[in-house]
Parts: sequence; C-alpha cells; structure tokens
Amino acid sequence: MMQPVPEFSRPIEVARVSPLGSHEKIKADAKECTALAKRLLLPAVHGVSAVLLVKPWRGGGYKVTGEVIADVEQESVISLETFRSEVRFAVERYFLSHGGGEGLGEDADIDLIADGVIDLGEVVTETLGLELDPYPRKPGETFASSEEPADERPVAKVSPFAVLKGKDKP
Repeated sequence: MMQPVPEFSRPIEVARVSPLGSHEKIKADAKECTALAKRLLLPAVHGVSAVLLVKPWRGGGYKVTGEVIADVEQESVISLETFRSEVRFAVERYFLSHGGGEGLGEDADIDLIADGVIDLGEVVTETLGLELDPYPRKPGETFASSEEPADERPVAKVSPFAVLKGKDKP
C-alpha cells in the first residue's frame, strides 16, 4: 500500500545533520498553498514558511524547533465572512528511530524517523493544522446576543429532590 504524498513535502536526510544541527528555511509554492488550503479546510492559504533547526537529540534522535509563519484566509464563525490574517507558531517536535523510545512512557509525543528522513514540510503542516483557531473571528468581531431584553426576574433554584420532600415516608 502506497503512502499518500504530502501537500507540502521537504524531506531532510538525518544522516546529513551535523552534531551542531542544521538550519533549514522552507517555503510553500502557490500549488502547495492551494493543496494546503484544501487539506486544512481553509478558504485560501497565501503563503507558508518556516525557519527550523534540526539537531541531534537523545542518542540517535532529532529535535526540530523553530517558527512557522502563515498567511491564511479563514471564515469567521460569527459573520461567516472570510478574513485574511498572518499567524505565527512555534514548532517543537521530537523524532527517534524505530524502537528508540523505550523508557519514555506511553504519553511521550515522539515521532518515528521513516527511512532515515524527517519531512519538515509535513511537520510544518501538522503544526499549522493543530495551532489554527478552530473558531476564528474577524478582528474586533464579537458575538452579540438577541435584541430582545432578557427577563430580569431572578429564577429560583429548585432542588431536584424537592419533589421527594413532600412525599410521606412509609
């Protein structure tokens, strides 16, 4: 079974990462931005770039850190109008070769290195997808309640056991 090809792929061979690390700058082209918008369910993605540092970590593993910058269009959950915004997110991901994660516990958030390669584009895409606000609002937009004034009489709290109080005991 073939693996799907990521919309924004920038593989880096871990064998070429020096002990001091490797600085990587990546940027999505127009075709990749269109595919990312479809994957992330956004009206449009105008640009995605990242500055990343890939460093050896934990004897055979690698740590990817840096910043993602994206120029995206989102749809407001209040007005349903689209708006454009620039978002910035920090990246911090850990990778180990197969079987190298013993002793880290079940909750360790560590990815596996596949065939000696880390796909930095996929790291950026996943981070962007997780960090985008799932309920975006246009800047300055607030949710206004209905125009009708609310009934301002205090509501008495009734205990769910009040019915039982009035019953005779056997």
